[in-house]
Amino acid sequence: MFPPNIVQACTHQFKTTYGKRVVHVKITVNDSIFNLTNGSHEITREEVIPVLGTVNSINALGLVVFSMCFGLIIGSMKEQGQPLKDFFDCLNEAIMRLVAIIMWYAPVGIMFLIAGKIVEMDDITQMGSQLAMYTVTVITGLLIHAIVVLPTLYFIVTRKNPFVFIGGLLQALITALGTSSSSATLPITFKCLEENNKVDKRVTRFVLPVGATINMDGTALYEALAAIFIAQVNNMDLNFGQILTISITATAASIGAAGIPQAGLVTMVIVLTSVGLPTDDITLIIAVDWFLDRLRTTTNVLGDSIGAGIVEHLSRHELEVKDAEVGNSVVEERQRMEETNKLIPDYDNKAPDSETNM
Repeated sequence: MFPPNIVQACTHQFKTTYGKRVVHVKITVNDSIFNLTNGSHEITREEVIPVLGTVNSINALGLVVFSMCFGLIIGSMKEQGQPLKDFFDCLNEAIMRLVAIIMWYAPVGIMFLIAGKIVEMDDITQMGSQLAMYTVTVITGLLIHAIVVLPTLYFIVTRKNPFVFIGGLLQALITALGTSSSSATLPITFKCLEENNKVDKRVTRFVLPVGATINMDGTALYEALAAIFIAQVNNMDLNFGQILTISITATAASIGAAGIPQAGLVTMVIVLTSVGLPTDDITLIIAVDWFLDRLRTTTNVLGDSIGAGIVEHLSRHELEVKDAEVGNSVVEERQRMEETNKLIPDYDNKAPDSETNM
């Protein structure tokens, strides 16, 4: 998480390897009771010791942690950090335009990647069954999160029926399912929350754009499951530390994922490299990703909306105080205007008198 050299982290990843060390033990025997001859024996044995080394890979976790800390510092510098922020914004725009050009050739490349994987498979039926189980597992995880976890959180905080709240979001959820983009669904989400569920505009205008950018709970769940699936396909056993690394990296990578269709495939590379899994196997899940992407986008939109409802409930007293202050200020301003009008002479009514005096 804290690389000593940020440039090295772009090309090398720390990895503990286990080497063998030969140990020579010399045993001296000296027994005077039985009049045994003094002598020595040498025993040789091998020990397995951990050795800190590096492999040719990207230290994704270290880069993510460094980027988050660096971004927070740039944001706290305000005007001083604005030139550096503009530089990275311009760099990001240039990379996005380059990616847009590459995406025109992506269908052809993906076709040959999938064809190459099919040729390499020893048993297509077995791989198909594994892919089907992976799809069922992802769908089950997303359903549990969307139907159990999120409504439970909403009920615990607000003490209201979460399914009535979700019922007002059906149009936004269907739009998310069709467009596969949380950013494209944002206007419909605004409309559903403000008109159907009567959520304050001050809450939705803050929570939803932030949620559409960083709150990708469905994407985080999907990327963690995909990494474990690829490990199982390659017959790799993940220990607890690697699973924890996948969880942390998937959460951090989902924060940086764009709200566009299949953006999770891009950040999937970060998750796989964090535990040394082959990134080429991403092509295995492309065949079903178009469908799973729609489901996880729907989960993302539902999570954003539930978050807006919870924030609105927790902020209701502050919003009432703000409304009261705004109302009092309007009344005071109206009274001030009335008093000012009383002090101003009514020249229209005095005009005839002035003409008579003339």
